[in-house]
Amino acid sequence: MQITIRPAAPSDVETIYSFICDLEEITFDLEVFQPLYTQNIADNNNIYLVADSEEGKTIGFISAHGQLLLHHLGMVYEIQEMFVHPEFRGKGIGHLLIGALETRLRDRECRSFEVTTNTKRVATQDFYASCGFNKTHVKFTKEW
Repeated sequence: MQITIRPAAPSDVETIYSFICDLEEITFDLEVFQPLYTQNIADNNNIYLVADSEEGKTIGFISAHGQLLLHHLGMVYEIQEMFVHPEFRGKGIGHLLIGALETRLRDRECRSFEVTTNTKRVATQDFYASCGFNKTHVKFTKEW
C-alpha cells in the first residue's frame, strides 16, 4: 500500500473534523471547529500532517504544537491529536505519521517531543512506546 504524508490543507477541515469527533467520541460544532483548525494550520509553531491512500483518500492525521519552554531551553513539541481510520489501523500508518513528524521536528532543531494520552487508551500507550517514547511524567488536568 502506497501512503503519502503531506501537510494538512484548509480543504482537509471536514475530514479532520470527522476524525476528531471519532477520536473524542463526541460530535463537535463544525462552525466552532473550522476557524480553530484554520488558525492552527496557519501557525508556524504547529505541524499538521495527513496520510493519504493510493486512491487519494485521507486516512489519518497527526498534529503537534510547539512552544518555547524555559525548562527545556528551547522549542518543545507535543502531539495534540493523532488518528488513523479504523479500516487502516495496524498497517504502519501511525508509524509513518510519527516518522514524518520526527523528520520535520529534527529540521526545526526541536529539543523535545512529547505526547500525552488518556489512561484508558492502553493500546495507544503501547503504540507510543513502540515508537520510542518513554513514560517519564504524570499529567494532571482540571476542567471547568
